[in-house]
Amino acid sequence: MKKRNVLIGMAATVLLSTTLVGCSNGSDKSSSSNNTRTVKTTKKQAKYYFKNNKLVMSDISITITKTKVIPVGEIGNEYGEKPVIAFWFTTTNKSNKEINPNTAWIAAFTAVQDNNKNQVNELDIGNLPDDRFLDTQSENIKKNGTAESAIAYDLDDTTTPVKLTATKGIGGSKLGTMTYKLK
Repeated sequence: MKKRNVLIGMAATVLLSTTLVGCSNGSDKSSSSNNTRTVKTTKKQAKYYFKNNKLVMSDISITITKTKVIPVGEIGNEYGEKPVIAFWFTTTNKSNKEINPNTAWIAAFTAVQDNNKNQVNELDIGNLPDDRFLDTQSENIKKNGTAESAIAYDLDDTTTPVKLTATKGIGGSKLGTMTYKLK
């Protein structure tokens, strides 16, 4: 069941990422002081950023409401083989596009635990840390609607902080980074 959800999530991610990457007309202007990007559009100015646990883009916004490290065997990581860092979040769909909490998160965020001097250690997505969202994590959000969900990443150690980076879709321009201490 969980593998099916991951496969559905990955397929939807590909669809969403092409949608999210297509939101820009390619004329980004960066502000180096606070990781905020202003993108000119034909209709109006839209700010794209990730700071203070909030990601804002033209078609979605994601707010991280809670983070927690969950050891192996504890509630939220009963079946894992590694401890995880879990993020609870809300996703708002500001468009008419088919967007669900899972694909919005996966298309926008990458988690890295910088504990290897030679390689980038991008973390793998773990099992869903909150069973409340088992049936709703892949349901589409109506325009101007908001849905809650959660996601977890397998940790390689429990001391090295996790750096969460937001981009404008998979492979898109960087919108900001936040570091989460594990202890």
